[in-house]
Amino acid sequence: MIQGLRTVIYPVTQLAEATEWYRRVLDKAPYFDQPFYVGFEVGGFELGLVPDGVPGSAGATAYWGTPDARAEVARLEGLGATVESPVEDVGDGIKVATIRDPYGNLFGIIENPHFDLSKLA
Repeated sequence: MIQGLRTVIYPVTQLAEATEWYRRVLDKAPYFDQPFYVGFEVGGFELGLVPDGVPGSAGATAYWGTPDARAEVARLEGLGATVESPVEDVGDGIKVATIRDPYGNLFGIIENPHFDLSKLA
């Protein structure tokens, strides 16, 4: 079951520089800052930066929340999606995956037990 938008991930080529830029844009420090991922909490949602991938108009990936990433990926495969990247535990109980819909669009799935709906404004 898809619960709603949770995270948008932007690929960047200079992670430290991009982190500082988004720190100024959002007027806050990231809550998670590692060489492989930087995450900012923004009004109950997450803006994430990754140091790989290709920035540009097709570079960002929106991640939709679900209580069970593995079950949701299996359900979407049954509806005609193909797995782009399988479910991966990225730490702290957070699991992510990406699929391609039948039309070629990238669709992110995230199981994040730390997502707090009370922060939505």
